[in-house]
Amino acid sequence: MSNGYEFDKASIYQIKVHGIVKQKWEDWFDGFEICHTSGAETTLVGPVADQAALYGLLAKIRDLHLTLIYLRQMPI
Repeated sequence: MSNGYEFDKASIYQIKVHGIVKQKWEDWFDGFEICHTSGAETTLVGPVADQAALYGLLAKIRDLHLTLIYLRQMPI
């Protein structure tokens, strides 16, 4: 159920974490594209259905003991 807020709509998110996320985790991250940047950082980019799905994604990042650098909602 949507209450009209922007975060209740499907969006593309870019998430940068400190640490290396291997390509084998793409399925676990629901098909997010995994890109390694300079140093020991990884950028994840992909679709998120709603705020509940975003919280689930952030829980996965926490479960892998990754440090969140930033989270950005991309324009569609």
